[in-house]
Amino acid sequence: MSRYRGPKLRITRRLGSLPGLTQKQSKKDGRPGQHGKGNDGGNKKATEYGVRLEEKQKLKFNYGLTESQLFRYIKEARRRKGVTGLILLQLLEMRLDTICFNLGFAPTIANARQLVNHGHITVNGKVVSIPSFHCRIKDIIEIKPKSTSQILIKNNIENKRFGDIPTHLKFDESKLSGIVTNYCDRNELLLELDELLVIEYYSRK
Repeated sequence: MSRYRGPKLRITRRLGSLPGLTQKQSKKDGRPGQHGKGNDGGNKKATEYGVRLEEKQKLKFNYGLTESQLFRYIKEARRRKGVTGLILLQLLEMRLDTICFNLGFAPTIANARQLVNHGHITVNGKVVSIPSFHCRIKDIIEIKPKSTSQILIKNNIENKRFGDIPTHLKFDESKLSGIVTNYCDRNELLLELDELLVIEYYSRK
């Protein structure tokens, strides 16, 4: 199953804020597909399956994953010792595209994925063009020393819309580089999510 490339605001109207997908806000009220305020469909009670599905969709769209990619992360999180939901989030937050987003190199994870794909980012001095590349503690993430890369990402950093850089990352503004110092703190995630429901969704798979 391919990655979603349709209207982003339609997704955020249905699922709520997804900072990794888009920073824009829809001017429309209500969920997509509801025609008029009197539509009884808007009051329909969600099933347990439906609630779990929505949480799974939040994760999938926010991090820009395909269904098969997300399932692989779920299996890897189950395999490791510890709290499966937290491990899942830590795996996703260690993706190179997510780290570039958190450092302010791009306004969304989708934009960060393009930066990585186009060879603008280095890890420990080597160009890495794979957005899903798994970073490790002490890895150094930098902008390729090329004028177009530097200008592009400097503009993104100056226009950064969200708050402080997460504490598991250390950013050197003078060098435009970041260091991974730890695993992510669950309380610092920008995405509002109940990861336990995501694990429950995949419990029978």
